[in-house]
Amino acid sequence: MNSLQNKVAIITGSGRGLGKAIAERYAALGADIVLNYSRDKASADEVESNIRSMGAKVISVKADVSKVSEIKYLFEEAKKAFGKIDIVVANAGIEMVETPVTEFTEEQFDRLFSINTKGAYFTMQQAALQVEDHGRIIYVASSTTAFPVQGMAVYGGSKTTPRYLVDVLSKEIGHRGVTVNTIIPFAVDHSGIFAEENSYPELRKSLIDSCPMGRLAEVEDVANIAEFFASDLSSFVNGQHLLVNGGANQ
Repeated sequence: MNSLQNKVAIITGSGRGLGKAIAERYAALGADIVLNYSRDKASADEVESNIRSMGAKVISVKADVSKVSEIKYLFEEAKKAFGKIDIVVANAGIEMVETPVTEFTEEQFDRLFSINTKGAYFTMQQAALQVEDHGRIIYVASSTTAFPVQGMAVYGGSKTTPRYLVDVLSKEIGHRGVTVNTIIPFAVDHSGIFAEENSYPELRKSLIDSCPMGRLAEVEDVANIAEFFASDLSSFVNGQHLLVNGGANQ
């Protein structure tokens, strides 16, 4: 079993969904956890309680990743609580689907890019500045960055730029033994836009039909890869983008 004993992990957007699953997995492996949320304190409190019940140390920090000052505050609070940072997962993001290119507004464009692109960029920038040698930086992208999907131009575009940052950053700080990698999940059931059972039925069917395994991803599928990238098993895996999509072609 992998061990993250004596490691400190920041996971942005960890009050629910993928971030919650990754935070709880790391806690189960012995890491101290820095949860992050922007609005839903009740959900973050629930995750914090779950993690405390595992015997792990945890704090929750309210910070909006679209604001660089609040990203810096998140890292400051992590250092204040635990004295160091070993693992950073840039997970926070928002989705917008089934919207043609011709219908996107400037406001929608700015909102997606401020959180998904700017937020991820400056989270990884702070990680590069503050993570310990031999640390781990992990970006959670989307399969839309690998397979263009109608109605997801701006969402997919906003998740693509940080993938390039992973390529560059892995070269710039690899000499410190720090790895920088991307998880590229397929659409995830019971999370994000598919949190509700009957949400987006046509899109859900299209995605399932495209997957040889006949299902969407689950949060645990993504947490498995987050565990791999955070552990010693991936110590020589750097600058990689791993699809977690069951062989789907979109």
